[in-house]
Amino acid sequence: MTLPAPGRPLQQVWRQQLPQPGPGQVRIRVAACGVCRTDLHIVDGELPWPGHAVVLGHEIVGRIGALGPGVAGLAVGEQVGVPWLGWTCGRCAHCLAGRENLCPQAEFTGWQREGGHAEQVLADARYVFAVPPGYDDAQAAPLLCAGLIGWRAYAMAGPQARRIGLYGFGAAAHLIAQVAVHQGREVMAFTRPGDAAAQALARSLGAAWAGDSGQAPPQPLDAALLFAPGGALVPEALRAVRPGGTVVCAGIHMSDIPSFPYAWLWGERRIVSVANLTRQDGEDFMRVAAAVPLQVRTHTYPLAQANQALDDLRAGRFAGAAVLVNASAT
Repeated sequence: MTLPAPGRPLQQVWRQQLPQPGPGQVRIRVAACGVCRTDLHIVDGELPWPGHAVVLGHEIVGRIGALGPGVAGLAVGEQVGVPWLGWTCGRCAHCLAGRENLCPQAEFTGWQREGGHAEQVLADARYVFAVPPGYDDAQAAPLLCAGLIGWRAYAMAGPQARRIGLYGFGAAAHLIAQVAVHQGREVMAFTRPGDAAAQALARSLGAAWAGDSGQAPPQPLDAALLFAPGGALVPEALRAVRPGGTVVCAGIHMSDIPSFPYAWLWGERRIVSVANLTRQDGEDFMRVAAAVPLQVRTHTYPLAQANQALDDLRAGRFAGAAVLVNASAT
């Protein structure tokens, strides 16, 4: 399913030959691929267009079909996942410092590199993760972005954050809420006004409170994690956190943040952003996902219905994560 240009619907394209993995690459037969809000940002032209048609999808789960030259530690038939960060140079100061998520030459799956809204995909073997046991293909797919970005945002809040607010209770929040509850933290969920389904899901997963994003929480927050792309939520979250608290902006794109009184920031409150992920994030989170385990709420669609999945995500017609599945791959 190919996006020919921003603002256009995805088009079904058939290719006559299987892609052949080059040095350091693997070919994966895609079984499932999550549909992420970042996909909408690409469709809507909110992220720079890479100059060529795009195969979206960066929450890929499938089985290795072929290994390119030089690949070690992976086997044909192995179930694996591919995340948003798809390639880095390995030589820049950021890569050498273990902050490869900031590599200026990085390439991203489903944006500069072809993604998983397809039956087959090539991936850099360095950025392929083993899938934790206990998850089927559709359940595992959201772990590769919603889970990983949620985990990085959660870690950035710090171990001292015992009461955490989650703004935008979708794919990422419904996973990281379970991690936080499992680790003994108190979770408060903020949803679109009137989204009773998302609020009910939050409570069922252990949230101590759930309400509209414009409401004040019952008690001040130690940290607020923003998964919704609305910049207007930043001042709201600042007002909700205690002095010394942190607001973590977890999206790759967000609308402009409106001005707000300095008094809302004062008191050593912090605003920080999350950029992409590292392989260490992936390894750490997959261990957590194996140990908890997580209830992954999915809404599945056949690959050919990718446009419908994107529309439903945009309209907020479900609570949880949308996943495209390839019935022929299972």
